[in-house]
Amino acid sequence: MGYFRILAAIPGFFLSSLILMLIWGAVAPNFSLLKIDYPMAMLITVTLWLTIAPLAAVGHHWFGRC
Repeated sequence: MGYFRILAAIPGFFLSSLILMLIWGAVAPNFSLLKIDYPMAMLITVTLWLTIAPLAAVGHHWFGRC
């Protein structure tokens, strides 16, 4: 079951990166920020996933939803 969840997360990663790039491109000019390209959006996405996933796992364990 875990193997298929990992495979299902792969398209989500690429889609999340694309959405991040598009939203950043729409919001960046309002704050005088540079636009980011797709590889930078992928880097930001994987950084957020690696930061939030352990926190979500701990919260899932602490609140008894195991």
